[in-house]
Amino acid sequence: MTVLRATALSHTGKVRRNNQDSAIAGQYLFAVADGMGGHAGGDIASALTVQSLVDLDRRFDTVDEAAKAIELALRRANATLSETVADYPELTGMGTTFSGFLAVDDSAVIAHIGDSRIYRWRDGELTQLTKDHTFVQRLVDAGRITPEEALVHPRRSVIMRVLGDIEANPDIDVFTEQINPGDRLLICSDGLSGPVGDEAIAKTLARGDSADMTCAHLLELALRNGAPDNCTVVLVEPDADPDATPHGTPGHPVIVGAAAREVRFDHLERIRTQKAQSLHALREAASHLKPRRLEPTQFESQADEYLDELIAETRRRTVLRRVVVSVLSVLIIGGIGLGAWLGWRWTQTQYYIGEDAGYAVIYQGVNQQVGPFRLSHTVDDSRLPQIPMSDLDELTQQQVRETVAFPSLDAAASRLGELNSEHRRRDSTEQPQSTQSPQPDDGTGPVSVAEPDETPLTAHPDGTSDAQRGSASPRATTNGAAQ
Repeated sequence: MTVLRATALSHTGKVRRNNQDSAIAGQYLFAVADGMGGHAGGDIASALTVQSLVDLDRRFDTVDEAAKAIELALRRANATLSETVADYPELTGMGTTFSGFLAVDDSAVIAHIGDSRIYRWRDGELTQLTKDHTFVQRLVDAGRITPEEALVHPRRSVIMRVLGDIEANPDIDVFTEQINPGDRLLICSDGLSGPVGDEAIAKTLARGDSADMTCAHLLELALRNGAPDNCTVVLVEPDADPDATPHGTPGHPVIVGAAAREVRFDHLERIRTQKAQSLHALREAASHLKPRRLEPTQFESQADEYLDELIAETRRRTVLRRVVVSVLSVLIIGGIGLGAWLGWRWTQTQYYIGEDAGYAVIYQGVNQQVGPFRLSHTVDDSRLPQIPMSDLDELTQQQVRETVAFPSLDAAASRLGELNSEHRRRDSTEQPQSTQSPQPDDGTGPVSVAEPDETPLTAHPDGTSDAQRGSASPRATTNGAAQ
């Protein structure tokens, strides 16, 4: 037989004024009940349910025996709640969830109704053993919404099945799970599973702390995340010692939350008096009104109609959400498109001088590229000069290749004209000056050779020079030879 150890903790939370949760941790019975029905009834519903199950904390010989016992006890608890409402109409509508199990050898006989949960931590994996009896879970099962959408659905708190004065024979899930060495079974109200979430719960269980420390840390996580509801946890795990004996005394379990206190109805008398006074005032006011014929009323179960109404509302919300998403998508795409068009229009007001096929030309736009699209193009104007890059000095070539930006076409054209003028002036100054080429000496004509400050000398065909004929100058030459 597997001996189980357990810890139970409950906290009111940061929003609720009273604790409507109840929990029990004994030798064989472990459970959590989450009451509902307002300030007057939630705590009473969970407390009466848990207190009525104390006698189940005993050894059962078979799984079937335990399953029949816990289901019968819950149906009796449901009848007790209905009787209490009959005695105290102020509690009409009160109810409670229930999630718990009876340990039979190495098995857990689980009973569940509502949205409290039982998790199993085994081999590093967290598994939710129970299924929430909620409206959003039905939508998830029907494929109408995803589990992620269920976490934020506006009707996520609507419960479809509970113990209380709502149904005389509620549908209770009863099934069996195996308990292995090393397992950790966590029972909790939605005050933990809601604000904390499965991932954080799994990380906490994986730490391997003691049951007391683990429960305290889980409550701390709920409080850190706002704790909008009462938070109750029961952590159960097999004793590591195979020869361990059960602790405590059967029939005297640990009880926390609302069930730890005596259930009293004194405050209901005050509520009843207040309602009576209000009803008397309404009757006095109605006595002065003209009476009218009223149709007879008839009570009918509203569960299916309410579900249909909620499904219709969910459909309307889904359609509205899709319309909103579509409109927002169109606005966003339109805004992006408008921004892109305005940006492109601005680029077309810019100009720069750059290189194209070896020439310095004017571009309209900016020298950028978005994907395959360039944001500029050459200005096609035959009046603009095209200057070869090779005719520009190195500094100007570098400036052109790095692009020179201008705020207008006129400014860019003016600068291109200046470059063209500089190019033409440079060409004119670099050309050699015009000179007369010397004539070849064919021996038929004189060749003049002049020295500075000297009169040119003339050589004659007969080999004589002016100097020989009239003067004896040694500078006279004939055919390039000195005489």
